[in-house]
Amino acid sequence: MGESAIVLCGGRSRRMGRDKASLRFGSETLLARVVRLVGEVAADVVLVAREGQELPAGFEALRDPAEGLGPLAGIAVGLGAVRGDRALVVACDMPLLRAGLARRLLERSEGVDACVPVVDGYPVPTCAVYARSTAARARELLERRELRPRAFLDGLRTRYVAEDELRDVDPELLSFLDCDDEEGYRNALRAAGLG
Repeated sequence: MGESAIVLCGGRSRRMGRDKASLRFGSETLLARVVRLVGEVAADVVLVAREGQELPAGFEALRDPAEGLGPLAGIAVGLGAVRGDRALVVACDMPLLRAGLARRLLERSEGVDACVPVVDGYPVPTCAVYARSTAARARELLERRELRPRAFLDGLRTRYVAEDELRDVDPELLSFLDCDDEEGYRNALRAAGLG
């Protein structure tokens, strides 16, 4: 089976103040752009949204099991649905994802449960690769309401990928520029030559 990808679009967008998935990014929405970008490296793309969330036309998604469980719930749901043995997980607010960076993470994920980049000293669990087999661990943590991604990663064979292992495929690490708030959104638009 080829590679799989999971796009997480179920966040509440509290810091943004409006739904991020439907924000315009050039001629498409953030969600459409990220789905297109991950589609460059994965034939099997699964979207995970919160219950009741309106999605842009043309998109269907699996639903988070309950409100407020964070990205771990989306990862668990998505991993339970993908066809590949591993999946690239990307948040829908990362519109500058580089295909080369995604491929690098997929390459480095061989032989481990999780492959997670570290940027500015912090792991980025919402732009990472997870083995499908880790879904059970994610569900176990959710049942205990242990929602921190770090708890998930600590229980896995995790390979952390340093910035210098990624700069040849994404020199400015723009893949990690998220649209978490208005400033991030404006910065991403400018970086893409759209603002």
